[in-house]
Amino acid sequence: MSAAVNRIAVVGSGSWGTAMAGLLAPRSAEVRLWCRDAALADKIGRTRRNPRHLSDYELPANVRATASRPDALDGAEVVVMAVPSAYLRATCSDLAPLVPAGAPVLVLTKGVEPGTGALMADVVADEVGGPARVAVLSGPNHAEEVCLGKLSAAVLAAQSQEVALRLQGLLVSPSFRVYVSRDVAGVEICGAVKNVVAIACGVAVGLGAGDNTLAVIMTRGLAEIGRVAAALGADPLTPMGLAGMGDLVATCTSRHSRNRTFGEALARGETLAAFEARTHTVVEGARAAGSVLELARAHGVEVPITSAVHAVLTGATDVSRATEVLLGRRPGEEFYGIANDQKE
Repeated sequence: MSAAVNRIAVVGSGSWGTAMAGLLAPRSAEVRLWCRDAALADKIGRTRRNPRHLSDYELPANVRATASRPDALDGAEVVVMAVPSAYLRATCSDLAPLVPAGAPVLVLTKGVEPGTGALMADVVADEVGGPARVAVLSGPNHAEEVCLGKLSAAVLAAQSQEVALRLQGLLVSPSFRVYVSRDVAGVEICGAVKNVVAIACGVAVGLGAGDNTLAVIMTRGLAEIGRVAAALGADPLTPMGLAGMGDLVATCTSRHSRNRTFGEALARGETLAAFEARTHTVVEGARAAGSVLELARAHGVEVPITSAVHAVLTGATDVSRATEVLLGRRPGEEFYGIANDQKE
């Protein structure tokens, strides 16, 4: 297969950035993977493997790691942002002068910015400019399976159909199905809130809950996603698709899910700081809990699962009390806040 572009820059060498570099390699003459740490970039260059993430995965020969921002962005025809949400704005601000004019920017980061309520595509557009060239990718696609070529799928959303189709052409393969959408906000809300719901599922598992309980949490979590998405004017079908239900199931049930795994650890009494230090990962759902709650309150939306997770993470309550509060809520209309104005 001939290369579709000459150079792609992937900013961020975590699990998803590493897997994405490999996924894009067949469609580009060269993929430059930017690493924050020069020693890590050197190690990847010498071994073709990332010792911190997906360490058994050998990167294609045309993926080149670098710790130099100018080197990573020079001549890039497409830029992929794969950094944690807490660092996205600062990273984009630093990179903005280096991003080639007109290059599409694909955002893999999931979350809602604290304080501003901005979605990740908006953060990138604010700093890099040109919101029409920004796209987001989300779906049930754990990096651990994508890099092995196991069948996965995602939805790619952008304001511009031209940008969406161009990026789709670079990503799609027999083992990686990519569907396009114009519902950027809906796809992003799904990606942010499902991580919070996965923490709740992990806590439930840690407390000995069964499959029925997990099904309840996931389904009510999906309703929570739907309410927030509806408040932002998103397409009501988006939470039912790959970015919503698909990613929710994968994140809430998979052994690869750091959010669910963290929830299990939280139920055992481990702190967020200790978990992240032990696993060398960032639990995006823990960051999203507070910012999603802020966003929901600003729009008058009830998010009981998110509220409970946030309360536990901030020490406002403990797991047992948060569970009691959730179970003490009186059930009402199943789809309130989405299909009608009824309250639970």
